[in-house]
Amino acid sequence: MANSTYNKLWADAQVELNNLLIEELPPQPYRPENEVVLLQCLVTLYVRYVQIFRQLEECYDQVVHPQKRRVIRLVLDSVMGRVAELKSQMVDIELSEYNYMDSIVQDLKLTPADIEIPIPHYFISECDEEFQQRKAMVTNILNVMESTERPRTVDIQDVDRLGLEEAITIIQVAERARQGCLRAKLMKEIQKSKEWQRKARNKDPDSVQINSAAVCIQKVWRGYIQRKRTNCFRQEEQIFLGMTIDKKQEKLCTNAATKQANEASRRLRQKEYEMDYQKSIVDTTNNLRDIEGPDMQETMKEQIRQWFFECYNLTGVFPDYPEDEDGGSAAIFAEKTPEDLMAEMAKEEEEETNKKAKGKEEKGDKKKKDKGKGAEEEEVEELKITPSAYLADLEGGNTIFLSVWKNRSEFKNFNQKHEAELIKEEKRKLIEAEIRAQVDGMMRQELANLKLAVSQPKGPKPKGGKKDKKKKKKEKDLTADRSFESLCQELVERGLLIPTDNVKLQDYLGDYKYLGSTLRQTDVEPTPSLFDVRQVVALYAILPLGSQVVHEKAPLVNAMLLAGPAGVGKKMLVNAICQETGATLFDLSPLSTAGKYPGKSGLAMMLHMVFKVARLMQPSVIWIGDAEKVFYKKVPKEEKEFDPRRMKKNLPKIVQSIKQGERVLVLGTTNDPLKADVNAMCKLYRKIILIPRPDYASRYIMWKQLIKKNGGEMSTMDLSTLTKISDGYTQGHIVQMIRNVLTEHRIHQQATRPLTTAEFIPLLAKMDAVFKEEEAIKNWYELTPLGKKRAKPTEEEEAVKGKDAKKKGKK
Repeated sequence: MANSTYNKLWADAQVELNNLLIEELPPQPYRPENEVVLLQCLVTLYVRYVQIFRQLEECYDQVVHPQKRRVIRLVLDSVMGRVAELKSQMVDIELSEYNYMDSIVQDLKLTPADIEIPIPHYFISECDEEFQQRKAMVTNILNVMESTERPRTVDIQDVDRLGLEEAITIIQVAERARQGCLRAKLMKEIQKSKEWQRKARNKDPDSVQINSAAVCIQKVWRGYIQRKRTNCFRQEEQIFLGMTIDKKQEKLCTNAATKQANEASRRLRQKEYEMDYQKSIVDTTNNLRDIEGPDMQETMKEQIRQWFFECYNLTGVFPDYPEDEDGGSAAIFAEKTPEDLMAEMAKEEEEETNKKAKGKEEKGDKKKKDKGKGAEEEEVEELKITPSAYLADLEGGNTIFLSVWKNRSEFKNFNQKHEAELIKEEKRKLIEAEIRAQVDGMMRQELANLKLAVSQPKGPKPKGGKKDKKKKKKEKDLTADRSFESLCQELVERGLLIPTDNVKLQDYLGDYKYLGSTLRQTDVEPTPSLFDVRQVVALYAILPLGSQVVHEKAPLVNAMLLAGPAGVGKKMLVNAICQETGATLFDLSPLSTAGKYPGKSGLAMMLHMVFKVARLMQPSVIWIGDAEKVFYKKVPKEEKEFDPRRMKKNLPKIVQSIKQGERVLVLGTTNDPLKADVNAMCKLYRKIILIPRPDYASRYIMWKQLIKKNGGEMSTMDLSTLTKISDGYTQGHIVQMIRNVLTEHRIHQQATRPLTTAEFIPLLAKMDAVFKEEEAIKNWYELTPLGKKRAKPTEEEEAVKGKDAKKKGKK
């Protein structure tokens, strides 16, 4: 795609954003009638912001102009934060982590792909070198550990040093191997003799046997040929209807390959233009400082001197020089005259006195008003769209686009390189601020000399000049004398800092829930799809970890729990979060920490090291597998020696210390949360994501794509039947079945023996479904804070219905 295409896409996104800002910044706040209307407004805003997010992400990934990319990045980060805010408010209204918007999508004539949260490419591309260095460091340490721990081979010279038990085990292993070889040789000879006997018996067959054998071969051959023809007719029909693409055309079609090549070349040009832009910034700044700097300094001095004498002629007193905190001399020339400044000072003094007098009266009135307020007024106050922390940034980015880029003529800048005039305008302001700071220091001294010259009496010092700063106690650094490299090496050696698997969030296959909001309108809680799980993980984990701006202002999620039956892909999601954001993965699972750093002091040292290195290597994910073991109600006998509950008291305190801006996420996974204390677990994990088994649509996509990925051909397979009978099984079951069937030998046989649905059924019958486990986890989820809140309205409705029924019975 050309540069003009991406410029147009950016302009369209800004036009839509401008319309949204007009709606979100009205003269009066919008008050919806009820929660349904408010939720409708929020979902509509969410969908529209996601569309802008997708457009801006594509622009930022492909636009090569370095100055445009900075404006796009400002708006992109703010849009991501606004999407996270809207999601948080929708959760508060619906009391569910999963929100369904199929009705809005249908009204706006969109597809599910249009509202999927994209993962910005810059999360990895802009920190690729750092990510690769971390990965190389971990792999190097692991390689050193493997080389040192590799089992040594037995040498003849070392036989004398072997103990009696070691020598006996070596002899036993060798003897068993010798006996196994003899047994295999004997069985091979027996099999050959059986084959010879069978051939000898069938040397002189009767004519009847020959005819029956020929008929049997003909039946099989004709059936095979007919099935092959039927499949060919079916494929031709699907190609004619446009349901599939011809394999011959797939090879000839190179649009996808050329598009990827163009995108890669544009990313390389981005880096080249960025380097040129940085060099130009340095050169332009030095030139402006040398050429225009002296003139700026002289004009500032003359203006400030003129202000001194104007104030002296009006008031008879030289003014006080503004402090640096108030803006210095820049505050003097904010398009105001000295008379206006004096009038403002007088007004501020009057307002302060009036506030003190009214403050006491308002305190007494507030208590009376609060008591008189009814429940209806409280509900009206709650029904509003919460103010956003990102609207100011969005408005700022929009004004930059409108004032600088919307009507800018770029017919000469065909290659989309940086523009020197914009650099001068930007850096001139910075140089002016630098020179103003220098001039302020000189003019303060000059003003002091003038006051001494006219013997001006000193006025009273302003009150409240000193601010009381409470010194916070800093936590003791238990590893202050150790280097960062040594801490990383120790954590890798102990298995607490681990490498991640190369998995992307898109590899977590699943389809959209097409009837979610429709089912909720009929008071039926829908089971979320795996598409919804992807969305929630992207919003709560990937966007805050990938963007510093989103983490600083969006609703804080510092700990999250993924709960679901075994095999639904919880560990896969953990690895996907790390891969999409370039995060470092730490393992604090009870089994991984068992026997390491014993005692209270050892536990404190372990947690201190992990969280210290996690903060230094941001973004970081601290994974706690089998999270229920940390909060066991009763520890099983076989696990008492491991002491899985030893982190129960310390973890919540440390997690609370993770503040906004520190891109560290504690991520727990659990298969059996019923064994844990619910209240203690919910104190640590404020966000609990329930991951269900895959629904029909998700299973169909998984069977289709995974069979194809593992080398299978689905020409003779009935995927609908396979999807239907695999209900109740997880993604792990499906992957295991496909790998067991599609062995290397079976893949080579597909040309003569096509793959069939019946081959998967015996393996499916041997596996256990997860209906009971999933139902138990759903019942447990109702005991969590969000589950209890959701259960309260239903209980109230049932109570009202019961009262109405009693009244009717009395009548």
